[in-house]
Amino acid sequence: MHELPITESILKIVLKHAETNNVRQVVTIHLQIGKLSDLEDEWIQRYFDFLSKGTLAQGAKLKIERMPIMIQCNVCSTAYESKWQSWAILSARTADRRTAIFFPEGNTTSRTWRCNSGRSQTHRS
Repeated sequence: MHELPITESILKIVLKHAETNNVRQVVTIHLQIGKLSDLEDEWIQRYFDFLSKGTLAQGAKLKIERMPIMIQCNVCSTAYESKWQSWAILSARTADRRTAIFFPEGNTTSRTWRCNSGRSQTHRS
């Protein structure tokens, strides 16, 4: 049910931009949602259909694209796409920055990654 307040915000943004640009009818809305999000596409559309009745966005279809999970090395700033589907997050504080370390749930095998900085980092995988 957490899709409802998010869908309300989406509709407010759409209607604001439609008014600003003198739009008569909104037909399609393209959304990008991260793969880690637990929002259900079907429920976002259902709530949107309900909330948009009587507005310029009534009948609009949501085109939802799921965006990949990206991990960035704190040392060399290289970004990597992750294929993992389920995550637990462990945050640790270092002397000069906050670091988030991601572990896939239910799997405790160790893996060492070497980033472009040449520095090895051991993670569960």
